[in-house]
Amino acid sequence: MLPHIPTSPWLRTLYAAYIGAFFLYLALPLAVVSAFAFNDSNFPALPWQGFTLDWFIGNAAPRIGVFNDGAILKAIGTSALVSVWVAGLAVLVATTNAFLFERYAFPLKSVLYVVMLLPLVVPGIILGISILVFSSRIANFAQGELGLRINALRPGLPLVVLGQFSFIATMATLVISARLRKFDRSLEEAALNLGATPWQAIRHVTLPYLMPAMVAAGLVSILMSFENFNTTLMLVGSDAPLTVTMFDRLKQGSTPVLNAVSLLLMAASSLLALLVILFQRGARR
Repeated sequence: MLPHIPTSPWLRTLYAAYIGAFFLYLALPLAVVSAFAFNDSNFPALPWQGFTLDWFIGNAAPRIGVFNDGAILKAIGTSALVSVWVAGLAVLVATTNAFLFERYAFPLKSVLYVVMLLPLVVPGIILGISILVFSSRIANFAQGELGLRINALRPGLPLVVLGQFSFIATMATLVISARLRKFDRSLEEAALNLGATPWQAIRHVTLPYLMPAMVAAGLVSILMSFENFNTTLMLVGSDAPLTVTMFDRLKQGSTPVLNAVSLLLMAASSLLALLVILFQRGARR
């Protein structure tokens, strides 16, 4: 509905009901998952048995809380390690990509740009299988023909980082490129006229301008890495990130500890999303 176009009261009521139903549809599943994290029952289902914190701090079987569950804590640490590596590599490569596509003209530039965007439209499971098959072929060739054992090309954390990086770097590139596109290059020219070298001009003028977008891209990369499942599942080894660990637990039977983990993830994701919004506001200012 457009606010400047007069509408009848019943149409405004219907529109308000639609908006309310839409947000209820989005929020209700999350609210139910959060509520059952505090249910005093061994199963995440009705009826409600009372309030408890056992699924967070419990230390006696069968109620081992998330903060006393060694496997879950290890998986959280693994996901954090992977997300930091992915975010660092994505921001570094995305920054160079932004300069490449925004500052330079070269043959087949548009083709290369489309190739960079392809990981965003390829299904994650297809991307994971493709990376696994390609890396396994290289590892088998190196071991069979050259006698070299390259463990980084076998399923494991290095391959998980590579798989997530392949599409997260594209998203980070779009974020940083949008910021660089608005940069006034006369500021760099002024720095050069004052005696700065090209690198000094970029370091002291351009990069500080890009910093809000770089931080936002890093936070978005961490969020995308933490929640990724399809690509990660195809590339994981013995050290499983959190999403894969939760999937394995779910196959054994759901317990409210998974609800507790989900609630903590929602809280952490909301905090990171809030930080992204704050940095984006700072960038606009």
